[in-house]
Amino acid sequence: MTAAHTDDKPMLSMIPARMDKMPWARFHWMVIFGLGTAWILDGLEVQIVAAGGFEKSLHMTPADVGLAATVYLIGEVVGALTFGRMTDSLGRKKLFVLTLFVYLIGSALAALAPNAIIFYVCRFISGAGIGGEYSAVNSAIDELIPGKFRGRVDLAINGTYWFGAMLGAVASAWLLDTSRFDQNIGWRIAFFLGPILGLGIIYLRRHIPESPRWMLTHGRGKEAEEIVAGIEEDIRSQGKELPRIHEDDGMWIKAREGLTPKQLRYVFFTMYPSRTFLGATLMITQSFLYNAIFFTYSLVLQNFYGLSAANAAVYFFPFAIGNLLGPLLLGPLFDTVGRRKMIFGCYAFAGIVLAVSAWMFQANMLSAWTHTAFWCVAFFFASAGASAGYLTVSEIFPLEVRGQAISYFFAIAQVFGSLGPVFYGWLIGDGKDRGPMFWGYIIASAIMLLGGLVAMKWGVDAEGKSLEEIAPPLTSYDEHGNESTRLPV
Repeated sequence: MTAAHTDDKPMLSMIPARMDKMPWARFHWMVIFGLGTAWILDGLEVQIVAAGGFEKSLHMTPADVGLAATVYLIGEVVGALTFGRMTDSLGRKKLFVLTLFVYLIGSALAALAPNAIIFYVCRFISGAGIGGEYSAVNSAIDELIPGKFRGRVDLAINGTYWFGAMLGAVASAWLLDTSRFDQNIGWRIAFFLGPILGLGIIYLRRHIPESPRWMLTHGRGKEAEEIVAGIEEDIRSQGKELPRIHEDDGMWIKAREGLTPKQLRYVFFTMYPSRTFLGATLMITQSFLYNAIFFTYSLVLQNFYGLSAANAAVYFFPFAIGNLLGPLLLGPLFDTVGRRKMIFGCYAFAGIVLAVSAWMFQANMLSAWTHTAFWCVAFFFASAGASAGYLTVSEIFPLEVRGQAISYFFAIAQVFGSLGPVFYGWLIGDGKDRGPMFWGYIIASAIMLLGGLVAMKWGVDAEGKSLEEIAPPLTSYDEHGNESTRLPV
């Protein structure tokens, strides 16, 4: 049903329609477990570093520990930008294997670091690997999962960050207990947890094919056909029927290699300016909110409710559970109620709950547990909305720039998000005056409401649609051989 591309004319392919209309099968579960674990690793990494334990061994001050987190963040940004472009040019599979190896090497070497300088270098490498994972993995998942399931799958996978964070918290609490392990040993074992988990993931990823959609745009139509035919044969062996594909479902595609910076600017700012604004807004708002609250929640509990650092850590679990359950339980609604309505509803409801908690916090009406309960409710919705931000930027741009789109918006979000902890840490101060933090919560609430309004106004109704229907490939043509999109030279 598909012919290999030639250099001189486009060919008709049914592969995008066949991939999009497949019934759910074992193959799709393999994709979820093989690729969807990237966010677990990120959550695990962040929480293990937050737990500390390495500062004495490496002779680091509190400022040095904070710098380690910053170096990891810089690594994520550099990795996203570097590997994002490679994802679009070299393929999804090469990159989701390469970036995982980069992460494994960085994290494993960090566990063996003899001093702070080498530890920083290793943290940068780990961050670069995870940053690259975001673009390679999100691109592959969207292109391998049928359209009617894409929303719930993306949200569930992005939400697993919090499972990784909880896993890291439990592991750190046990491994950093000096009655069980020497102070110089426990944290090193903790840093090996990610690489051990990653080795299992590598085994699964060996069996995940390259995206047939990506292969079509790079002149590898015959290989793409073999992959899709193999998936379809496996589906039939499970006793499931494949939908009938009509010739009208086909797409004319001609191979094209790479885009120039001028052409990239044209795609983002001339072809899809409102989508670029939408993606940037969603990613920036959710990143600012999450970094602001997540990295300062312990300080709030300690300074305003008199908890010790150890006791404050216990409150992390209900907070994390709310973040994990939101995408899992609300995800199906993004495929039925729709992207635009659900993103607006999640952002707006989270903002309102946060505003109510801010008023009660200022009035001294909350305890540590009730404040945490408000956070759980707010972030149950905010987590689903934040995960939908990644879903949005990965599906509203053409295939040829998908990896780069994810990397650009991810990098922008991380830069703006890094301002949150600094700003809110300054607002907390010595914990004697609740006024500054009250206004901080109000600002966070307003930012979320803004994100929701932007989604309602400029959001894309992508639910149930194929990726090609949402944003046709730049390499697509009509049946007469005319380019659907003319890019500047």
